[in-house]
Amino acid sequence: MDYQFLKIQNEGAITILMISAPKSLNALNSTILKELGDFVANIDPATRVLIITGDGEKSFVAGADISEMANLNQGEGYKFGDLGEGVFRAIETLPIPVIAAVNGFALGGGCELAMACDIRIASVKAKFGQPEVGLGIIPGFSGTYRLPKLIGQGYAKEMIYTGKVIRADEALRVGLVNAIYEPEELMPKALEMAQAIASKAPLAVQKAKQSINEGYDLNADQAIELENRLFGECFATADQKEGMAAFLAKRKPEFKGE
Repeated sequence: MDYQFLKIQNEGAITILMISAPKSLNALNSTILKELGDFVANIDPATRVLIITGDGEKSFVAGADISEMANLNQGEGYKFGDLGEGVFRAIETLPIPVIAAVNGFALGGGCELAMACDIRIASVKAKFGQPEVGLGIIPGFSGTYRLPKLIGQGYAKEMIYTGKVIRADEALRVGLVNAIYEPEELMPKALEMAQAIASKAPLAVQKAKQSINEGYDLNADQAIELENRLFGECFATADQKEGMAAFLAKRKPEFKGE
């Protein structure tokens, strides 16, 4: 389908998804969320890595659209939250790695979108926060679930209870982002990382993501058994045969995702 608020660019096996509603600093309304959901459900199967970013230098995603939320009743608020949570969960569980290239404000729903991605890198001008309590609500797109997992309960509670906004250097210090770059370096660095991932065996990368994501909430024995099962499954792939043959022959492997 044609999207009103999404721009899509393909760079070989890498897809760049840009949320583009610059007048509202890319705030997430229900239309954008539905477009994101449709994109994720129908992503090009040739894509090995997805990069998500925002249009313009000011904002990744400034939050959810307050003008749409202001007059919702309890049931409508639940449905709006359910829509966002569902879309972000679909992003989190995509088989392929997803990199958030955070180029500006990542507040509320924007911070939650970034957290649904596998890896976050940011511009030095980026700012992160969950300011919802200042609006009389709580994080509604899984922020209370993902933020403590990424940075620990204590600091997550401080951010959520106070609504404080932190700069990129602080986000790096507490582990919310992997790296920070000058604005002009952000997308080249995101592509460099994506290309490094895309050069590896696609099925192995997918199974690694599955093992990390699904094993995170399991006990040790269950997580190790999951890893061992997925490790064994790798040996049924042509990529494993190619990767090890290339290593022994001292040549570059040619992975096909088979």
